[in-house]
Amino acid sequence: MTVEARQDMAVDAPQDMAIDRRWFLSRMAAVWAAAGAGTLLGGGALAAPALAHGGGSGGGSVWEGAYAKTIRRAALGDPTELTISEAAAAFRRRLLRPVDLMEAYLERLGKFEEIYKAFLWRPTDAELLAAARKVRLDSRSTPLAGILTAEKDNYYTKGIPTTAMSPVYADFVPEYDSTVHARLKAAGAIMMGKAAMGPLASGRARLADGTATTVNAWTPDDIRYSPSGSSGGTATAVAGRLSTSGTGTQTGGSITSPSQAQNLTGLKPTFGRASLFGIVPLTFTRDHPGPLARDAMDAAIMLQSFAGPDKNDPRTLGMPPVPNLVKAATVYTQRGKPKVRWATTVGYPPDFLSGANAETLPMRQSLLDTLVKVGCRVEEVPYPADWDLLSGLSSTAGEATNMFLPFLRKDVSLFADRLPGFLNGMFRSSDNYMKMLQARYQFLRLVLDQVFDKCDVFLTGTVFDGIGLPLIAFPYGMGVDTTTGLPVPRGTTLGAPPFGEERLLAVIAAYQAVTDHHLRRPPDPTVSAARARSFTAPYKVPADYDASDET
Repeated sequence: MTVEARQDMAVDAPQDMAIDRRWFLSRMAAVWAAAGAGTLLGGGALAAPALAHGGGSGGGSVWEGAYAKTIRRAALGDPTELTISEAAAAFRRRLLRPVDLMEAYLERLGKFEEIYKAFLWRPTDAELLAAARKVRLDSRSTPLAGILTAEKDNYYTKGIPTTAMSPVYADFVPEYDSTVHARLKAAGAIMMGKAAMGPLASGRARLADGTATTVNAWTPDDIRYSPSGSSGGTATAVAGRLSTSGTGTQTGGSITSPSQAQNLTGLKPTFGRASLFGIVPLTFTRDHPGPLARDAMDAAIMLQSFAGPDKNDPRTLGMPPVPNLVKAATVYTQRGKPKVRWATTVGYPPDFLSGANAETLPMRQSLLDTLVKVGCRVEEVPYPADWDLLSGLSSTAGEATNMFLPFLRKDVSLFADRLPGFLNGMFRSSDNYMKMLQARYQFLRLVLDQVFDKCDVFLTGTVFDGIGLPLIAFPYGMGVDTTTGLPVPRGTTLGAPPFGEERLLAVIAAYQAVTDHHLRRPPDPTVSAARARSFTAPYKVPADYDASDET
């Protein structure tokens, strides 16, 4: 490495290196204490969201590097294959117009949405074409100008139904946009529609009677395969090439799990990094908005556009400024070879390899070997004592119930199959809830002091949801269902300390620069699938289905 490169890496250190972990502990303790005291946001009486972009907007340096230097020829042949970065570059080079991109997506929607059922609501084709024709690209445009997104149906959209796929919100039409949606619109994105989701953000998309709707884009001919949840509609739309990117929310795996299930790159940011204003809540202390995208760069572009402080959500205030996430996701090279931008130790738990089966073990070993190839140091990091106990005490039942008490008192039948979980929360005592919050605080201390003292990022599951730390999901291989022979994406998640989104994006950008797992697309649905959905009884989610795994 040259002296100049070393200096660049030193000056351009990722934000997580500068964060005082004790500060984050104190901040999260205050948030959880506020929740325990009942200091919750109702959302409806607050002002409309500010439109300022968290990471800068227009033609400023924040977007430098967001435009792909090379565009895959095959993707130009079918524009629905393009990533955000590629499509934005194609627009700039006049290889493609926004209306061309829209027409390609509308063609797929016309063919396959009846099978995918990714959307609950969509504008008319004429409205979408008109929106695409209005896009004007100039020096002030962001990479999202003319890009098509799917937005989870718990994001408020002014004048457009927002139901959270639940009878609780069946007739709800917001009077203002959520902050995330407003910022995406200001950046020039065009919403293809409101994506299906698990009712009130739990489990796979399904109707009140338990009928499953959305399919997994990788198994479109068999509805029994879950798209995962609760952001499954968004995942299916992006994976099935019905939109270029999309938004989800995560309380217990709802961005990362659908991303793993459908071969996407999903980014759950640090708690407070992006505003929750105008999003149907599930909890006050664990909800996170974030993107489901096709690669690390697209995830960075999405989060860059809507992250940052919002006066309507105090959880976002007083945070470190949003760094240049696009730069972090720009592939760094040494002597022409992709390398991780910053010196990074990747930790993995003992069961990452020991718990793998015959199919996934070689894939996981290859993942670790490839991370070494791009310059990471890889180390096994044992679980600290009390990990299982403390990581399992982050239930959301009490908080979710508290958020919906007025609706529960009005009509419990509105909650359908979600009712048992909400009723369980009503029987939770205050001392039990406070013990849970204390356990969460202890778990956060444990992770910061005994995991991230040994590594910079950690291969983990969704246990970081409850303590607000960032996660990125990404694909690392393709398996096969031994029963059906169908392809099954294999993915995992990487976690980081507070505000470690830069580090996560840099690692995955380097990994994806030398692998092609993220470029694989699922097979199109068949005509027979459409007939089967039309003439046979719909699949019912089993009565013993546990939605807590896909919250």
